Amino acid sequence: QVQLVESGGGLVQAGGSLRLSCAASGRTFSSVTMAWFRQAPGKERELVATISRSGGMTYYADSVKGRVTISRDNANNTMYLQLNSLKPEDTAVYYCAARSGTFLYTNKDRYDYWGQGTQVTVSS
Repeated sequence: QVQLVESGGGLVQAGGSLRLSCAASGRTFSSVTMAWFRQAPGKERELVATISRSGGMTYYADSVKGRVTISRDNANNTMYLQLNSLKPEDTAVYYCAARSGTFLYTNKDRYDYWGQGTQVTVSS
């Protein structure tokens, strides 16, 4: 079992930045692949970025590539998402997720553990 708690969301103007955190507990953090997803009202939950167990491999959705950085600190059981140059269309609830295994899946159904989400709102 892995327990995940997100923090760092808030209201920001377009062009601004936010740093989201995901604190993990339970299973050994370095044994799980991690990801950030987001869900806007009326839309499907979509992948933002995913990171390998060691942090050496990452994958980004095209919609955020170049504006977002995913990272993890295995010593402190925490994952991060740095959001820059934010746009109103980035407004969503952002979720962290974890899965066993090594592959970086984009499909949300491949992830076993989820946090409760943190709201990010970008005003124009």
